[in-house]
Amino acid sequence: MKKCLSVVLVLLLVLGLLAGCGANNTGEDNSKNDDSNSNNSSTATSGDDANTNTDPVDVDFSKTDGDMFTDRDSRTEYDASKAITIELNGTTATASSNSVKVSGSTVTITEEATYVISGTLSDGMIVVNAPETAKLQLVFNGINITKSTSAALYIMEADKVFVTLADGTQNTLANGGTFTAIDDNNIDGAVYSKQDLTFNGTGSLSVSSPAGHGIVCKDDLVFTGGTYTVNAASHGLDANDSVRIADANITIDAGKDAIHCENSEDAAKGFIYISSGMIKAEAEGDGIAASAYMQIADGTIDLLVGGGSENGSKAHSDNFGGFMGGGPGGMGGRPGQPGSNKSQDTTTEEASTSMKGLKAANSMLIGGGNITINSADDAIHSDVSLTINGGIFTIASGDDAIHAEDTLTVTAGKIDISESYEGLEALHIDVQGGNIKLVASDDGLNAAGGTDQSGTTGGRDGMFGGGPGGMGGGRPGGFGGMSSGNGSIVISGGSLYINSSGDGLDANGTLEISGGYTVVVGPTQGDTATLDYDTSGVITGGTFIGTGASGMAQTFSDSEQGVVAVSVGNQTAGTQILLKDKNGNTVLEHTPELSFAVVILSSPELVKGETYTITVGTQSADFEAS
Repeated sequence: MKKCLSVVLVLLLVLGLLAGCGANNTGEDNSKNDDSNSNNSSTATSGDDANTNTDPVDVDFSKTDGDMFTDRDSRTEYDASKAITIELNGTTATASSNSVKVSGSTVTITEEATYVISGTLSDGMIVVNAPETAKLQLVFNGINITKSTSAALYIMEADKVFVTLADGTQNTLANGGTFTAIDDNNIDGAVYSKQDLTFNGTGSLSVSSPAGHGIVCKDDLVFTGGTYTVNAASHGLDANDSVRIADANITIDAGKDAIHCENSEDAAKGFIYISSGMIKAEAEGDGIAASAYMQIADGTIDLLVGGGSENGSKAHSDNFGGFMGGGPGGMGGRPGQPGSNKSQDTTTEEASTSMKGLKAANSMLIGGGNITINSADDAIHSDVSLTINGGIFTIASGDDAIHAEDTLTVTAGKIDISESYEGLEALHIDVQGGNIKLVASDDGLNAAGGTDQSGTTGGRDGMFGGGPGGMGGGRPGGFGGMSSGNGSIVISGGSLYINSSGDGLDANGTLEISGGYTVVVGPTQGDTATLDYDTSGVITGGTFIGTGASGMAQTFSDSEQGVVAVSVGNQTAGTQILLKDKNGNTVLEHTPELSFAVVILSSPELVKGETYTITVGTQSADFEAS
């Protein structure tokens, strides 16, 4: 027999689904490294930001280190008896071969060989101008070169140059603060290469460029070892065809992007591949940006971008804390707009400097690694699709934590989002595994398809009701029709904990839960809902625990397991929720960290038609699972 609750707690049997509001929105390689032609995807771009093209090419993410790096990329050994030595002596240099031309403080290398370089040039440069088939190894054995008006290292012509940092050495290449043209090339980096360039070894290299980029490569830029410190007014690392990193330790302070790879002519180039190593960067622009795809297999990445999340827009809906027009009779939409599409509520994206952590204009795959991002804009962003198959993520974002324009898939990994506008956003969100914990000032998960508008179409026909003060079949004042988006949220596994000030799960289209353990903690104020979908919200498996506001609430439109959804009056944060079966066994238990007025519970242990006892704080009542 059902118990009556006190005035403090009114538990109302869910007779029907709450009509919902719309979303708030291998051997030695003696040829040029041509891997970029077969294992990439890109989009033609222009300007300083790696932006997308309308026709991104397909991405082959099956390639591995064996495809991306040659044996020679990692080879640091050389025959000292055959090597040519170059001694830098302040304002000039001497060499052991006439393949080295010295003109004042300019040292020009003209033939294929191994060159061991040491010493200091106070205002000079190393120039490589060799035959286009030449492969050269430059061994930095303790050098310090500053060129006041150009690049300290300028690779004009060769097939490929390998720079080896000798063990235990410290090396420096710097520009003095201006760039003056010396030929037809627009030299704008302390290191400037027209050809493929590989850095390896176990020594260290410091690159300083107070007026331009740090390291510029107009072809493939590869790192397979060594320790690097790059300080640049513009991009730290800037390449055209690809950036490939393994086993290197790279620290960057950049006035624009820390690592920037962009090809405006070939959509199959402009990609970034990170296999291992450590990257620590502070950037005023993007952290790591590719005009094509990005693939991260492993490694440690630590990015502070745009000053961090505190510099984000932190946009909210116009009347956050209100009820869509002020209450009964005024609920047709927010003042001045039909819904809560984030693009209408925030400053136009990319209108100013892009300040994203990881950004790819094509798809992105992250297979592992330890990734920390504190960004003013999206922490991880793909203009196409994004897949996370593993890794440890620590994220604070001033906008979306993880964003894909099309499909966002998570199969594994530990994701901790301490701050975001929206936690996970894409047209299609597919959570198959992993451990995700997030805090969002707007929606936790947002499948942003179609037009964000509020309304009642979709879901069951009724509101929470059927008891004292029940709301009948609709909201006071009623709603017009709503748009039906084509977005989707699918949760089939993993663990999700969502603390959102907007909607918990917001699908501008369909919501489907078939597995996993999902907890949504939402507020009681504002036009928010624990669940918010346009056309259907179905649960066929997994555990769902949700709390939040009652005014715009929805529960599942269909289920294959029992669902208990009740309005409980206004409850304070820290009030325990306990659900027991008819034998007194605890089925679910939860203590929300935010205040709440609605509880939605479902698990494989709940059977439709069975009676369960729900206790909220000190008050209890019996309900039949629907």
